[in-house]
Amino acid sequence: MPFYDAHNHLQDERFTDRAEIVAAAAREGVVRMVVNGSCEEDWPLVRELAQQFPQVLPSFGYHPWYLRERRADWQRTLIEFLESVPSAVGEIGLDHWKPGLPYDGQEEAFVWQLRLAAERNLPVSIHCLQAWGRLHELLRDHPRPAGGFLLHSYGGSREMVAPLAALGAYFSFPGYFMHERKARQRETFGAVPLDRLLIETDAPDQLLPDEMNRFPLHDANGRAINHPANLAAVYEFMAKERGMPPEELAQRIGENFRNWFVGWN
Repeated sequence: MPFYDAHNHLQDERFTDRAEIVAAAAREGVVRMVVNGSCEEDWPLVRELAQQFPQVLPSFGYHPWYLRERRADWQRTLIEFLESVPSAVGEIGLDHWKPGLPYDGQEEAFVWQLRLAAERNLPVSIHCLQAWGRLHELLRDHPRPAGGFLLHSYGGSREMVAPLAALGAYFSFPGYFMHERKARQRETFGAVPLDRLLIETDAPDQLLPDEMNRFPLHDANGRAINHPANLAAVYEFMAKERGMPPEELAQRIGENFRNWFVGWN
């Protein structure tokens, strides 16, 4: 079965042998992974990975955690990266959760990048923590890509699923939500329409429960990190949650992914 990772960060410095990581994921059936840049510093490596590995679909954007690092010409630089290789926009978003993170400037940067994605009809991957109401307002009131947008590791309420889906949202489920304590998030994903469901690893973050982690991996300091090859386990878990044969779910997710990445095989 072909598997599609809707969101990860293969460029993260915690990965020490990316060639073997990609090879292991490919052996598990991972045919595409969206690798999301977070700031100007890591965009070059994201592009390099896309040129090195055919499985990688690059995405370039300014994550709200790194907005204070922006250079004066960051918008021009972002456009240059988007034009240098077929790519998506992201990871962009809003964050009211991270301690000490200023909110000033987040909406301006988010709306500009969202508009850029809409103008070029590029896939866009969105981060949101504790700002779901405001995110919905901005998505409702500004241009959006015709192909829709991804709410990565969706953590909003069940009640917001329908209005966000009506605006074009896809919702990606991470392995971290497989933890027993994440029952509310799993219940929320029960409301996600099947044609709006995607699956992600967010590797190297969002570790699976230990008993489901088939690819234990550690960074150079010995800390456990998530392996992209764990994607298959997340698919299997979601198939059980949905009461579907794994092959049927994989086919549906593949269709959703290709609809989001319009024209990408």
